[in-house]
Amino acid sequence: MITAGIRPEEAGQLPTVVLVHGLYHRPEHFDAVAHRLRSSGVDAITPELHRGSLAADTEAVQAAVDALHEPPLLLGHSYGGSVITGVRGARHLVYLAAFVLDTGESAAALGGASAQLRDAIRPEPDGSTSLRPDRAADVLYDDCPEPLAARAVGLLRPQAPGCGRGVPHRHSWKDTPSTYVVCGQDRAIDPALQRTMASRCTEVREWGTGHSPFVGQPDLLAGLLRELLVPGTGLRAR
Repeated sequence: MITAGIRPEEAGQLPTVVLVHGLYHRPEHFDAVAHRLRSSGVDAITPELHRGSLAADTEAVQAAVDALHEPPLLLGHSYGGSVITGVRGARHLVYLAAFVLDTGESAAALGGASAQLRDAIRPEPDGSTSLRPDRAADVLYDDCPEPLAARAVGLLRPQAPGCGRGVPHRHSWKDTPSTYVVCGQDRAIDPALQRTMASRCTEVREWGTGHSPFVGQPDLLAGLLRELLVPGTGLRAR
């Protein structure tokens, strides 16, 4: 189904959207956004990270981008921003409450995790970490309807150590148009830090949401991506 006002041949020319999740998350966290994009004639790809390091995660996303016929719109959420920073070949970068790293920087070095998020992290016997479910809901999905927050918490998985200390080898935001979305009520990454990183991007939006609008407000995020693909349009609520 094509959104009203967009001709099928126009939709057929739209690039793919690649949605890159953050630490502890899975591709399935983007299900609602991906569904809305696909329903409007836009393909959506959600690579699986958790490859053990920032370099390996970046390689996985780079492989997904390289397999496409046209440059995609590339979105990174939270740690996913560190990943997309190192990927070449995107048409446009979208940083959603995400890390826009410069030379020598890492998410950890910028003091990425809030005290609330650090308090939610639980060490595991194998050296990985996980998030305490009750605290994760309050930090990551505090403004989401309870059933959606519960599903999102249930999808969380353990995280290998060290990814947040990874330093990207290239910085795509320096030569690729970019949009930063500041989540103004974020409890996981300080909105003040987000605004500082956002100053490196071509364009800045600010939403009064928590850390995870792809869970609580998927229409809002899908609408932004649709607008960036075809300026002046957005994805209707479904």
